[in-house]
Amino acid sequence: MTAVVGISAQETKSGAWRIATDSELKALIPPRAPVIQERIETELRTASGITDGKGKYVAGVVLITAGYSAEGKYSHFFIAQTPMKIGDFQLNAGEYLIGWKHNTEDSLAVSFYEAASGKPVGSVEAVRNASITRVESFRIWPPGDKSLIQIGRFTFSYQIGN
Repeated sequence: MTAVVGISAQETKSGAWRIATDSELKALIPPRAPVIQERIETELRTASGITDGKGKYVAGVVLITAGYSAEGKYSHFFIAQTPMKIGDFQLNAGEYLIGWKHNTEDSLAVSFYEAASGKPVGSVEAVRNASITRVESFRIWPPGDKSLIQIGRFTFSYQIGN
């Protein structure tokens, strides 16, 4: 989990997205995420997110899918409280599921689905990122830093508000 301690006033200026704190993520991420007709436990220690400091968040967390119908199809629960563009598709504000599979040794096919229905929304290629020195279950960087979402050693870009 990404922790931010002692956020300065400069980092929280209006319109500037920043890393969400542990307490913000704990308040945002449900202990059991809605996954179609099931409620699947989330692993809060893997959560990562960003906030605009004015009540909007984008965050994700690993789902513990063992024994559920989601096993092998979905790996993460994702919350977007603002529209986003990922790859060539648009995400409206809402709750989503993420699933991935290896394309090649150096890329993943990452798919997004509506959490309530399981309906596919879109997919994007995540590529092995040589600048990544730490493997993460899930990580999102604030726009302006890297504007990347990371799964393992693989990343893909996003845009807020498009």
